[in-house]
Amino acid sequence: MGRMKDIAIDLMSFEGGELDQRETLELFATLVASGLAWTLQGNYGRAANELIRTGWLTGAGEITPSGELMLEAVAA
Repeated sequence: MGRMKDIAIDLMSFEGGELDQRETLELFATLVASGLAWTLQGNYGRAANELIRTGWLTGAGEITPSGELMLEAVAA
């Protein structure tokens, strides 16, 4: 139950615009890896698909080297 509670808190923070880019990408990596991205409200699945399509996440829910480079660029 602990991890689900953490995901719920992260989802509420995401909806409230409180996550930075790294936290957002990590949230979507978790959602894809767990399969939740495909069962939640449609915009989560669409966003996950876009992150996979752009090469920032793998279909298995891992942040790619391109995703890491993007995060480094926005942090600079």
